[in-house]
Amino acid sequence: MNNPTRVVITGLGAITPLGNTVQEFWDNALAGKSGASTITRFTPDAFKAQFACEVKGFDPSLHLDRKEIKRSDLFTRFALYAAAQAMADSGLDMERVSPFDVGVIWGSGQGGMETFEEEVKEYAGQPERPRFNPFFIPRLITNMASGMISIKFGLRGINYTTVSACATSNSAIMDAFNYIKWGKAKAILTGGSEAPITEASIGGFTAMKAMSKRNEDPASASRPFDTQRDGFVMGEGAGALLLEEYEHAKKRGAHIYAEVIGASMTADAYHMTATHPEGLGAAKAMELALQEARLNIEEVDYLNAHATSTPVGDLSEVKAITKVFGQKTENLSISATKSMTGHLLGAAGAAEALLSIKTIQEGKIPPTINVVELDPAIPKGIHIVTGEAIEKTVNVAMSNTFGFGGHNAIVIFRKL
Repeated sequence: MNNPTRVVITGLGAITPLGNTVQEFWDNALAGKSGASTITRFTPDAFKAQFACEVKGFDPSLHLDRKEIKRSDLFTRFALYAAAQAMADSGLDMERVSPFDVGVIWGSGQGGMETFEEEVKEYAGQPERPRFNPFFIPRLITNMASGMISIKFGLRGINYTTVSACATSNSAIMDAFNYIKWGKAKAILTGGSEAPITEASIGGFTAMKAMSKRNEDPASASRPFDTQRDGFVMGEGAGALLLEEYEHAKKRGAHIYAEVIGASMTADAYHMTATHPEGLGAAKAMELALQEARLNIEEVDYLNAHATSTPVGDLSEVKAITKVFGQKTENLSISATKSMTGHLLGAAGAAEALLSIKTIQEGKIPPTINVVELDPAIPKGIHIVTGEAIEKTVNVAMSNTFGFGGHNAIVIFRKL
């Protein structure tokens, strides 16, 4: 087997509750802007949680052709839009490379939930005459975003979809990293997309008592690490990254944002939905990612926390961080950007990877907003960036994601 090659990021794309380009997303995150407001996608009056972090001002007809729109669920439209940004940003000329050297590994936790709802409602309204849209299944299935990205850009290499709940995007990024590292591809378009602001998703997560019900003030509802946190806020959108073999990128003169140097996955093997209370699986995943990256803990400058604003989950992550970094956290700055974006489920890792990479590029760290009183259970040595962004040289950034089913996925980026 060949020695592993280096893997870099050469293209970025985003559509998020904070903006429909990477720059807009970044600027609003630095400004501490909340993406939360009352749901407009449907009438939420009957629901206990009536707000979410919606994408704003997205008109798919301005970016996609009629066939793409007709044949795709919203999660796929988000994927195509973000992927197009990343491909354009990378400058990769598909006329100059073999299409079999470039692949797609894309993630989504739920897939076409909106399509599923629409079709089932229509069937329920006239069960004696069952009629289904011929695009029902293609629009519904989770792998279709990956497939349509491949078709749109002529990418004929590795092509599949990862699903590991809210760890999905990091799973996809890790797989792309590994395939390129071991010479299975020259470049892979990766990331994740999610469109879960639907009646079924909002109702289902609310029934689990996982979501905030702070309807009187949505902008302050997502409050990771705060004593008054009461659950997460639903978000939607997509993040895309083009990962590329270092020498391939260097040879074509590509702009390189950062290098991927470590990634790992573990399982809690504990509970269907709850994280391990002591953060055992999360801690091990961080340790393994650091080991692959050949880093000492003092070298990590920034950690984008999974922290969704749930009472148990936030503290279990803090315990995991403490377990890994111990007392050597003087250099480690932590922020929970879900306080602004809400929780994008399967797309969360991709969105947070973009912000982690931008911290390396820009030397600034976005804040955790809505922290009025930090949970006293958080050790004094843990430095959580609250209120406003800070300036800091970031050479290494770690991004954490955890998902229902006990999935833990960590990715580490480094300045090149």
